[in-house]
Amino acid sequence: MTRAYNFNAGPAGLPLPALERAQRELLDFEGTGMSIMEHSHRGKAYERVHNEAIQLLRELLGVPDTHHVLFLQGGASLQFAMVPMNLVPAGKSADYILTGGWSEKAYEEAGRVAKVRIAASTAVEKKYVRIPRQNELALDPDASYVHLTSNNTLFGTQWHRFPDVGQVPLVADMSSDFLWRKFDVTRFALIYAGAQKNIGPSGVTVVLVKKDLVDAARKDIPTILRYGTHAANNSLYNTPPTFGIYLMRNVLSYTKEIGGLEEIERRNRKKAEVLYGALDARPEFFRAPVEKESRSTMNVVFRLPTEELEKKFLAEATERRMVGLAGHRSTGGIRVSAYNAVGLEAVEVLVSFMDEFAKRG
Repeated sequence: MTRAYNFNAGPAGLPLPALERAQRELLDFEGTGMSIMEHSHRGKAYERVHNEAIQLLRELLGVPDTHHVLFLQGGASLQFAMVPMNLVPAGKSADYILTGGWSEKAYEEAGRVAKVRIAASTAVEKKYVRIPRQNELALDPDASYVHLTSNNTLFGTQWHRFPDVGQVPLVADMSSDFLWRKFDVTRFALIYAGAQKNIGPSGVTVVLVKKDLVDAARKDIPTILRYGTHAANNSLYNTPPTFGIYLMRNVLSYTKEIGGLEEIERRNRKKAEVLYGALDARPEFFRAPVEKESRSTMNVVFRLPTEELEKKFLAEATERRMVGLAGHRSTGGIRVSAYNAVGLEAVEVLVSFMDEFAKRG
């Protein structure tokens, strides 16, 4: 079998060794005569996988004991509602920093269940080409939290330095760049991330949340929507997506084997260097709209001189087994999602094609 060069924005590619491990164990997990998908989520076989995934996350990212590690469902979209439902008490409000389409959705959904305000926005004519500067943040010191989206898949921008929000709890949607590098978890009161970009298949959502925040959260919301419910039950209050968590365990184990997040960051920075180098070498042909200091390491977006050329580019790329390069339907253009599982070889093949295509014009 010949594997495609997978640049999909999510669900995205997974490391081949993690998939091969699943292939070997699919029918008979650790000699039990059953697939892990067939095991009870309350049995010892699955429990070992579940707890190993939690421990690997703690180890790789340096998650302190001050934070719970939760495995939930519903994707980031459910967190758009769960965060304000849990963390904004009556009479209080939360601040949102808008940097792209998903941060807009988070703000709009939060507004359905709580009082929210925009602390900053870099939208210009419905486009986002940079991350806001510290002096542009109009923060409420009494806000329940400040919410940001760390990486913006639609517009290709990313926070490379997280803002100073004072004593207000910082909440981040890290769905599209979680585990691309190591960072200081203690700066965040709550982090949530859909697994389907960097750490596993769709269906699992990782939540890292401070224990004291969970203890102080609202109790007058449905049981299944309380972080405290899942924290008290080790994310086993109801049946979790067991196979998704198993595959995430495989990805995390592989990440540790190759050198952890330090090695992952090195690889990701090299890929970004090659991609942006190709764009900057031909500015008359490849139009990269994002300001350089805000460029995403994960999602590289650009336009060609005409939409006709973009369609031709995408068609020829597909013929060469490069898939997932079309920009989001709301933005158009080209988007290269170079998540953790995308190898440097794939990026080099793409860049070679880009150079050839530009020469043909």
